[in-house]
Amino acid sequence: MISGSILIDKEKGFTSFDVVAKMRGILHEKKIGHNGTLDPDATGLLQIFVGQGTKAIAILPEHDKTYEAEVTLGITTDTDDISGQVLSENKEAALNLTVEEIEAAFRVAGSRTQQIPPMYSAKKINGKKLYELAREGKTIERKPSLIKIYRLEILEIDLPRIRFLAHVSKGTYIRTICHDLGDILQTGACMSELRRTEIGTLSIDNAVTLSELEELVAKDQLEKVLIPLEEMFSFPKGISEPKGDRYLRNGNPIYTSEVDVLPESGTMDPEDPEAKIRMYFSTGEFCGLFRKKDNLWKPYKMFLS
Repeated sequence: MISGSILIDKEKGFTSFDVVAKMRGILHEKKIGHNGTLDPDATGLLQIFVGQGTKAIAILPEHDKTYEAEVTLGITTDTDDISGQVLSENKEAALNLTVEEIEAAFRVAGSRTQQIPPMYSAKKINGKKLYELAREGKTIERKPSLIKIYRLEILEIDLPRIRFLAHVSKGTYIRTICHDLGDILQTGACMSELRRTEIGTLSIDNAVTLSELEELVAKDQLEKVLIPLEEMFSFPKGISEPKGDRYLRNGNPIYTSEVDVLPESGTMDPEDPEAKIRMYFSTGEFCGLFRKKDNLWKPYKMFLS
C-alpha cells in the first residue's frame, strides 16, 4: 500500500474532489483524501494524503497559507469572484485611483482581524455548506471569524487589476479581502485570480501536476514526490528498545525509560503536559505518534499497516 502525502499543483477547472478522483485512478489506491479545498477557478498547492496518510488529515496542525491573487476593481459579483453574476460596475472610478489611495486601502485591509465568511464558501453551518445554501437562493447570518493577515503586499498595479500576495491564517478568505478593498476604495471589487503557493512550510515549488504525477508513476518513480508518513510531522523522533517492540506492535503504552528520544530530530512544546513524539521500532520502522502521560508514552495515532 502507498502511504504518505503528495503535493499537487492543481490546474484551473478541477475541483479538489476531481483531483482526488483522478489520483485514485493514477495510483490505483482507494484511500485518498485532501485538506484545504481550492475552488475550481483557483490553482496551486493542494496537499493530498494517500493510504495510511489519510489518518493524518484530522490531526495535522492548522497551517497558515500564502496566495498570489488578482483583484479587479470596479465590479462586484454575487460570489465575490469573477465567475459570479455581475451586481454592479464602476470602472471609471477604478481607473482614476492613485497609487497612494491603493496603498492606503491595502494597509487598512491588511490590518483586519475579523472576517464574515462569504456565502459562496465551503464553510459549514448547521451541517450544510454555505455555497449549497447560496445556490438555493438563501442568505443566512454568519458570525465573524477571527483571522490574521501576516502580509498583504501589492505586486503589480495595472488598473483596474491589482496583483498581490497574501500570507494569512487558516480560514481567511481572499475573495473577502478583495471585497473589502472594493469597499474601502468605494469602487467595488471582486477576485479575478487565485493561486495558492504555500501551506505552512510546504511550497508549490515541490508540487507536481496530475500529468507529471502520471508520468512519474509510469516510470516507477513515485518516491520522488511521495512524502513519507513520518515526515508529515515535526515532533521529535523516539526509538524503542528491542524489548519494547512487542508492546508497540500491539498498540500498548511503553515506559519512557525504554525509549530514546532524539530532541534535535524535531520540535516539542516544553509546556505541553502531553508532549508528542514520532515513535519508531528498534528496527527503524515508523510506528505512529505517541504522547507522554506520567512515565509512559501512550499511543496517540497509530500508522501501522
